[in-house]
Amino acid sequence: MGLEQYKGDMEMCCRCSACKFIPMQKVNGSQFSYACPSISRYNFHSYSGGGRVNIGAAMLKNGFNYTDKLLHIVYNCQMDGACGVSCNYAMDMEVLQPIQEFRIKCVQDGHTHPALDKVIAGLRKTGAMVPAQGKRGDWAAGLDLKDATKEKVDVLYHVGCLTSYDKDYQKLARATAKILQKAGVDFGIAGNTETCCGGRAYQMGYEADFLNQAKKNMAMVKKSGAKTLVTGCADGYQAFKVLYDKYDLKGSLKVLHISEYIDKLIRDGTLKPRKKVNLSVTYHDPCRLGRLGESWVHWTGKKVPGDKFVFDPPKEYRRGTKGVYEPPRDVLRSIPGVKLTEMTRIKEYSWCCGAGGGVNDSNPDFNLWTAKKRIEEAISTGAEAIVTACPWCEKNFNEAIKESGSGLKVYDIVELVEKAL
Repeated sequence: MGLEQYKGDMEMCCRCSACKFIPMQKVNGSQFSYACPSISRYNFHSYSGGGRVNIGAAMLKNGFNYTDKLLHIVYNCQMDGACGVSCNYAMDMEVLQPIQEFRIKCVQDGHTHPALDKVIAGLRKTGAMVPAQGKRGDWAAGLDLKDATKEKVDVLYHVGCLTSYDKDYQKLARATAKILQKAGVDFGIAGNTETCCGGRAYQMGYEADFLNQAKKNMAMVKKSGAKTLVTGCADGYQAFKVLYDKYDLKGSLKVLHISEYIDKLIRDGTLKPRKKVNLSVTYHDPCRLGRLGESWVHWTGKKVPGDKFVFDPPKEYRRGTKGVYEPPRDVLRSIPGVKLTEMTRIKEYSWCCGAGGGVNDSNPDFNLWTAKKRIEEAISTGAEAIVTACPWCEKNFNEAIKESGSGLKVYDIVELVEKAL
């Protein structure tokens, strides 16, 4: 692939700054109008989507001159795609893809970030993007779950790194497993054999490590016989559904987020949330479940000669509108006693939790600053709790709340479903 294929897209940028803000039609006031955390924090054009593609175009033309300032710009980006979605509200051009390719090139050329190198070294050693303490499958002790490495299953539950190893978030794995058991789903886990999806390595720019993980995972899926993979991690969801497909590795595997699967089970009557949960909530759309979770669009064609940026056949752009938005909301509405109030920036225009793109490792201060901005927005709704559908979001929000002293509660959607069952 490479940066060169996006030369036309990068040169098309007219510096209109649409990438910095949610569309005007969605703005309710200046406080929650920004789309991109990076430009909002650093307040200089180079930190915006447009600024980054301007730099990419200049580099292709004049050669790659890596400086400390350039690398600060490259690595202080959550890779959350908000810039591209806001741009594509009116424009037809790729924004996130060239930014991703630029980061991949930085890694290939040896211009990495020390903190991210350390994380990737851990991945290569343990198969996890977090410190691997104990065994990966320890969270499932006493649940009597099928071992998908030894017996065939209809559904493979991919737990994810954070939920497997972090003792504060293993509760999400256990809640998910209990919900699936209650619904009578024929599912299994890979346990200690499970390995990272590779999604976060890809965000960081380590394409080769991502591909290595993807191939391991698809071999595991094939061995299990599963036709459907379910995960509760938004990073894992995007990796299996979108990125694996982008690289022609997914095959016919059906990938569902746990919120989609629970929504289906409730609609089928298999699950019936009956217990009242009296709680006023607002819902946070994880970037890689929402705008970056829509299916990859395979396109082959050519640019029509001339000044205009036109393709034959016409190229379909992913604008973030086909992400997973209604299933988690429908699940929340199905729980007796839960009252849902929306924030200003929702669905494809959701503000990032801050953890993406390796920023939580490379710049924890920026990561936490971004999470605090989202907590402020959640508090403005008057809700008692913010609910999300990704363990990384929950972790980030909990840390931001702890530092800010807010009384806002944080839940993953499976926690509320378990309470209602």
